[in-house]
Amino acid sequence: MLSAFWGHASAIAIASPVVSIVGFQGDRTTIRRPTYGEMKFVDVVERPREMPTFPQSFPMNGGDGPHSYIHNSSYQKVAIDGVKERTSEAILEKLDLEFLNRNFEENILRIADFGCSIGPNTFDVVQNIIDTVKQKRLKENKTYIGAPLEFQVCFNDQPNNDFNTLFRTQPFFSRKEYFSVGVPGSFHGRVLPKNSLHIGHTSYTLHWLSNVPQHVCDKKSPALNKSYIQCNNLVDEVTKAYKIQFRKDFGGFLEARAEELVSGGLMILSGQCLPDGIPKALTWQGVVIDMIGDCLMDLAKLGITSKEKIELFSLPTYIPHISEFKANIEQNENFNVETMEEISHPMDYMPLTNDFITSMFRAILNTIIEEHFGEGVVNELFSRLAKRLDKYPIDFKRCKKYVNYFIVLKRK
Repeated sequence: MLSAFWGHASAIAIASPVVSIVGFQGDRTTIRRPTYGEMKFVDVVERPREMPTFPQSFPMNGGDGPHSYIHNSSYQKVAIDGVKERTSEAILEKLDLEFLNRNFEENILRIADFGCSIGPNTFDVVQNIIDTVKQKRLKENKTYIGAPLEFQVCFNDQPNNDFNTLFRTQPFFSRKEYFSVGVPGSFHGRVLPKNSLHIGHTSYTLHWLSNVPQHVCDKKSPALNKSYIQCNNLVDEVTKAYKIQFRKDFGGFLEARAEELVSGGLMILSGQCLPDGIPKALTWQGVVIDMIGDCLMDLAKLGITSKEKIELFSLPTYIPHISEFKANIEQNENFNVETMEEISHPMDYMPLTNDFITSMFRAILNTIIEEHFGEGVVNELFSRLAKRLDKYPIDFKRCKKYVNYFIVLKRK
C-alpha cells in the first residue's frame, strides 16, 4: 500500500544540463556530459539489482475504465449491502448521542471509512451511517444545545489510491450532506488526531497486510513461499510467517483506532475469515489465486517473465481463521465487543461467471502485479486466466466457503 521506489543504479551528480550515454562494458556505463564547454566521460557502476521484498502500496485499480475497481466491485457491494441493516441497528442501539453531545464541545460528528478505495461502495456506506444518525436524533427527540449537528467524513486509503476518481464520482447530493476529507495513509497506524472520531468503518480490507512477511521472500528461509503466490495454508512455515504479520498489523489497526476514537465511539468491521480447520486452498478464491500462479509460470516458460521473479512474489494478504480473528479482537483492552456475528455472503451459493471472476481479480491485483512484473504482463496473464477457467471451471458446490463477519466495537 505504501509505494516503493526500485533502485537501478548509483547516481553521480555533476553540474551539467545534458547527459548522453555512449557505451556499456560489463556492469559499467560510460556517460558523456558537456560540462562548461568540454566533454567529460564518467563511469557509473550499476549495482546488481536485488529483488525487493515487496512494494508496500497496493491500491485497487484506479480510473473508471473497463478494468477499474469502480466497475468491478459488485461482489463487495453485495456483501456490504448485506450488513446494511445490521449497521443501522448497531448505531441506533449502541451509539449514545447524548453522551457524545455532553462530553464534546464541537457539534460535529466525524465518520471515517478506512480502506475506502474509489467507490461507489464507500459512499453507500457513509450515507447509510449518516441517515441512521439523523433517524436516531429524530427518534430520541432530544433537545441538543448549540447549532445543528454537522457531519465530516474522512475517506482513508493509501497515498497512491485514486482519490481523484473517488471525489470526482462522489454523488452530487452528498456534497450537501457532509464535508469530505481525503486522508492518505496506511490504516495500520494512526491517520487521524486523537479523540477526533465518532464512528469508524471498514469492510473487506483487514486481510491486506502492511507488507509481505520478510522471510516469505528470503531464498535462505524455510518460509520462502516458492511454490505459491499466496498464503493458502498448505506450507506450515509460510502460514506461520503470515500469521505473525497479521497479528502485528491487526493489532496496530486496533491500537490506532483506539487513539482516534472518542470514548463511546463505534468501530464497525465486516469482512471474511476461514472456517476453523479449512485451508484457503480449498476455497474458490484460493483456487483462483493458485490458478493465477500457474498462469505466471506459463509466462515464465515463454520468457515473458522469470521463474526467479515468481518465486519472490507473494501477495500481502492473509485470511485468518475465525477463532484466530476473534482472539485478536478479544485481546485488545481498549474496546468492548458489542456485536460479533458470523454471516454468509449473499452470493455464496451463486455460481459466478468466468468473466466476472477474471474481471474482479484483475481489478484487485492489477497494480501489485504490474509493479512486480512490469506493464507487459497483466493483459496476457488475465487472458490466460480466463482460458484456464474455461478449461477448468470452478466447482462452487465442492469449494469451501469463507465465514463473513460483522463486528461492532465500542471505545471504552
